[in-house]
Amino acid sequence: MTITLITIGKTDNKNLVALITEYTKRLTHYIKFNLEVIPDIKNAKNLSQTQQKEKEGELVLNKIKPTDTVILLDENGKQLDSVALSTYLQKYMNSGIKRLVFVIGGPYGFSETIYKQSNGKLSLSKMTFSHQMIRLFFIEQLYRGFTILKNEPYHHR
Repeated sequence: MTITLITIGKTDNKNLVALITEYTKRLTHYIKFNLEVIPDIKNAKNLSQTQQKEKEGELVLNKIKPTDTVILLDENGKQLDSVALSTYLQKYMNSGIKRLVFVIGGPYGFSETIYKQSNGKLSLSKMTFSHQMIRLFFIEQLYRGFTILKNEPYHHR
């Protein structure tokens, strides 16, 4: 199985980029992982929120294959602790799917089309984080989940 994280817009903060790179490197010891960054929408300030979500949605859909299992990282999604996330990942690995895709939307969330194409929603917290920071938090949680599955000491239970 491959895990892909699709995000909108590049990460500007070099410290976040360094940490994302570090956890991505660690994660690839456990599973094939891809981070796909869709460039920000040009002239977004001239679009309504709905128009921006629709344009971003089209770009996301271009990255998704019909056989993918797509999970949206959404504020209204199911919340899991780290151990439950590791179980969640194991369930998908056991299911035989080829690619598990997580998507972080743009600043206004997802279009209705993306919601309809998704297989589920996860929330990392009830708090609001920047879209750039969520990338780091989520990749770190994926890494933590795999260390839990391998019974490694990174996650102290």
